[in-house]
Amino acid sequence: MGFIEADTIEEAKEVSAGRTNTQIRGDHAEFIQLNEKTSFFDVLFKAKDPILSKNGLLVNLHVDLEPQKTYKPGYPIEKRGMYYLARSLSAQLSLVTDGTDYSRLEKCYSIWICRDDVPKEERYSVSFYEMTNTKNIGSHVPQKENFDLIRLVIIRLGDKVYNGEEGSEGYDLLHFLNAIMYPHQADFMDRMKGYIDFSSNERLWQEAQNMLGLGESIWREAQEEAKEEARKEGIRVLVLDNLEEQVPKERILKKLQRHFSLSAVEAEQYYDQFAKISVE
Repeated sequence: MGFIEADTIEEAKEVSAGRTNTQIRGDHAEFIQLNEKTSFFDVLFKAKDPILSKNGLLVNLHVDLEPQKTYKPGYPIEKRGMYYLARSLSAQLSLVTDGTDYSRLEKCYSIWICRDDVPKEERYSVSFYEMTNTKNIGSHVPQKENFDLIRLVIIRLGDKVYNGEEGSEGYDLLHFLNAIMYPHQADFMDRMKGYIDFSSNERLWQEAQNMLGLGESIWREAQEEAKEEARKEGIRVLVLDNLEEQVPKERILKKLQRHFSLSAVEAEQYYDQFAKISVE
């Protein structure tokens, strides 16, 4: 934490084309450039290089942290991470001209923590991606610091229970993230005490309680989603069964309103949706 520059922590940092170095705060997030969908970093901050900073030379590391609910959003997370890294790198320079000093570019990290929808064989794994010099013809070997400008880290969770072996590589990281990302577990406070000293810090206690509240809200949200899915399935079965028995539309609509407390408009919408399926 001593290396992180606290005053550089920025949420909702825009990464869209044509808007480099533009910071969006609060509710002012409605910016579109050339009809392109605006994208945002979740949390962006700078950190001092832990080696060079000791020698009196300050080198910033641009870090993008992306907690993700799903590992399967419909595209490879790796490609999105690389896109964000490219944006983060290009955003360090303003208008590129013949006199642009590319030596000013500083290393960018993008760290993705994926919680759900992780295939069983990939759960609780971490992958690192970076630029490498794969081949040289001749005796010259380029200096790594001249091309080592981006690094992508994908952290996959995927289960409320983490059964990693204590002392193994990555155990502390994955054990800690498991507790943070699934905070509604009964032993949350005991697990956190292994990483955070709560003894004399009232603010940390309050934040821990907030995490417990977050976990409870996630659990309740999941319960509500399950109830809604069950309700929708019941509506579907009623419509299809009555259509099969050739019950008139008007009677089906009344049944929907009576059994599922739907308005006339909602009943009509559900009827149209599932009647279409029966025809197909």
